[in-house]
Amino acid sequence: MNSIQTFAEKDQLSNPDDPSMNRNALNIAYSQTRVHNPNETLLKENRIISAFPHGKWLESYRMLRTRCLQSMDAMEWKTLAITSTSGNSGNSLTAANLAISIAMELDRTALLVDANFQNPRIDSLFGIQTKTGLSDYLLHDTEINTMLINPGIERLVVLPAGKPLFNSTEMLHSPKMVRLVKELRSRYTSRIIIFDMPPILSHDDALGFSPYVDCVMLVIEDGRTKTDELKHAAKLLKDTNLLGTVFNKATDNKIGFNG
Repeated sequence: MNSIQTFAEKDQLSNPDDPSMNRNALNIAYSQTRVHNPNETLLKENRIISAFPHGKWLESYRMLRTRCLQSMDAMEWKTLAITSTSGNSGNSLTAANLAISIAMELDRTALLVDANFQNPRIDSLFGIQTKTGLSDYLLHDTEINTMLINPGIERLVVLPAGKPLFNSTEMLHSPKMVRLVKELRSRYTSRIIIFDMPPILSHDDALGFSPYVDCVMLVIEDGRTKTDELKHAAKLLKDTNLLGTVFNKATDNKIGFNG
């Protein structure tokens, strides 16, 4: 397999794994990674937290970030798959905003991977225009570093899904994908990798991919997800490291987290 070169390998000016390095020194200059100029109006329409001032909604994601990182750091986990019980629960938005919140930490970087080949949403949430993505790596060996995009948010890089894959379940647990996850995970201790996945009750992708990530987060729609759906999802995830459950679309512009 070709070596996977990320923004941090080429563009990071100091070593994040050096304990003598200042915690505030993760300054990234994107000379290799494509930088997207965000449309603030679109980001607000799509409820991307980087476009909003401080408020309860932003603080809710910061709290979610803190609780996730505390649990993941304790277990030395670096990879997180985010799925939901059903469509329209908001797991793609949760994945995007959680990644942004992690990137706000001065000593962290975040890589957001769109692994929802059935209904990719990450590029449209940020307004990114791209023709290639993860599927092109899996199908055609396209170099990962040529497809990474900084969405205009410091310390965050996005890997779009690319073209739809009809055999997405098989590709997500192919040897090539397993090697990719291991490679991405092992590069830097400062980096958290988030994979946005399809709903677990309507596609096999999330369940098939779950053994290759450290943990899974389940997003449900507050007030709409049925009890039997939640029980079914929990049963499917019983053998995974379930980081917690996010109650999305809760009242008072807040999100709930049970972890």
